[in-house]
Amino acid sequence: MPLRTLSDPDNLPALDRRYALDRPALGLGAGDPPPRILLLYGFPAGAILFAAMRRGSCSPAAILRLRNADLRSFDVAVARSGDGDDHPAVHELRELSMWSEGHVWCSPERHGQITGIMKLQVDHLPLSMGGMRPTQGRTLAVMQVSAGSQSFNSVNTLRVLGRWMRMVTIPNQSSVAKAFAEFDDAGRMKPSSYYDRIVDVMEELVRFTVLLRPHTTQLVDRYSERKEAGMPIDSATDLSSIATSPTYRKGQ
Repeated sequence: MPLRTLSDPDNLPALDRRYALDRPALGLGAGDPPPRILLLYGFPAGAILFAAMRRGSCSPAAILRLRNADLRSFDVAVARSGDGDDHPAVHELRELSMWSEGHVWCSPERHGQITGIMKLQVDHLPLSMGGMRPTQGRTLAVMQVSAGSQSFNSVNTLRVLGRWMRMVTIPNQSSVAKAFAEFDDAGRMKPSSYYDRIVDVMEELVRFTVLLRPHTTQLVDRYSERKEAGMPIDSATDLSSIATSPTYRKGQ
């Protein structure tokens, strides 16, 4: 589904534009078309504590939109009903992931871990689906929000999941402590080091997505999958061994 309409998306009062890059991936690769980013969040629609993170003031979405990213989000309210592979919500989630070049995963920490709704969404993304791979080679940014003191349990688990799903998880991450105190009455995130870190993470996600874009196919090419698919290498067109040949090394 398209991203929910952002209310006044250009109004980012917590962002000091004197230091914000409009094109953080400039020089790293082609910026067109805009990076295709899917946002998944691990909390139900009625959660008061984390509601501001999914409303029109959603900071990651607003920051990515400012950087000309093409965004989509999955409606977590229907995720809980998608228990079977044939459910329309499951089909939608998989189609969104196939469309994407990168993901943002944000989950609250509940009982020291990610929420079940976050894990359910990842569980509905298969490694392989009819010869297509909904997550393999895509970039991933991980974030969490906490009701109490700062913790990194959720982002650490999301990193494990991202690695298992064969995604390229970027180095930076965001963990917002006492999230209930980080938003104003209008639902916008207040200026803080937490907000600045979110900007850092979104800039880095755009950079890695653009940087890896022309190399994704090669980076996820695997011997085991070529063997399973019965796709032998054609020595006439395979140039991968040239760089390690004695003749090549001697000429350097």
